Amino acid sequence: MDIRQLQYFAALAREKHFTRAAQACNITQPTLSGRIRQLEQELGVPLLARGQRYIGLTHEGERVLKWAHTILDNWNALQAELAQMKDKRGSLVGRLVLGVIPSALPKASLLTRALNAAHPAVDFTILSHSSEDIIRALNDYAIDAGVTYLDNEPVEGLMQAELYRENYCLFVASENPIAKREQVTWFEAAQQPLCLLTPNMQNRRIIDRAFAAAKVQPTARLETNSIMNLISSVRSMDLCSIMPDYFRNALGSLDGVVAIPLVEPVVSHKVGLVAVDRDPLSPLIAALFASAKSMIIPD
Repeated sequence: MDIRQLQYFAALAREKHFTRAAQACNITQPTLSGRIRQLEQELGVPLLARGQRYIGLTHEGERVLKWAHTILDNWNALQAELAQMKDKRGSLVGRLVLGVIPSALPKASLLTRALNAAHPAVDFTILSHSSEDIIRALNDYAIDAGVTYLDNEPVEGLMQAELYRENYCLFVASENPIAKREQVTWFEAAQQPLCLLTPNMQNRRIIDRAFAAAKVQPTARLETNSIMNLISSVRSMDLCSIMPDYFRNALGSLDGVVAIPLVEPVVSHKVGLVAVDRDPLSPLIAALFASAKSMIIPD
């Protein structure tokens, strides 16, 4: 058994498709299939439910996958630590995969910039995930760390570092009659034609609870899993949306759009960096948390 066999097996479990897994590993599909068969022979157990195409893992395969993830995570951490030892400046080399809730995507670049200031050779893959997907992907070793809510739904057992607080505004077209208001209540916001994130997003669940606290239940005219689509819908469809207040400046000037603070209730939630607390800790993850704890992300 070798590391590549485990990498190929983990890729197949992640992609759930032989051809896509082979492409992700930069090998041919027959090579991937052959190496996984070798792994099965060496372990003496079937790892895959057999069929014309990928069906799933056997019970033994599920257990082997958990061990494979642990071994591969430690292997990657070892490589990062050795690379740091070889570099006279102590700089790290590698790639971090981050899962980020949609509302925090514009802030993620501030975190990656802070890490790159100390370790210029570190590269990143940033994926838009729901908060639930982030927790699942962390446990499945599909991502290295996540940026998600810290105080709204459980993140117990994870390393945490607060990055900023998320407050909320009603975004409306500048021609909207309420655009000149200094603030607006959640009850009043519910009377507007709304476009919101889809219900599987934690941001949407926060918004729904705020409306419930205001004793009102609006109907969204449009639902999407894209923040950019929310902004464009406010601009082009005369809809209103509820988004973090920092979106007023995060994507440049929002010409023709006004953000009005929401009150009654005032809602605020902590957003931060999370990762699985492993021993030994990957040098890349340690450096990422050091960057997060040393920086101040503006509201």
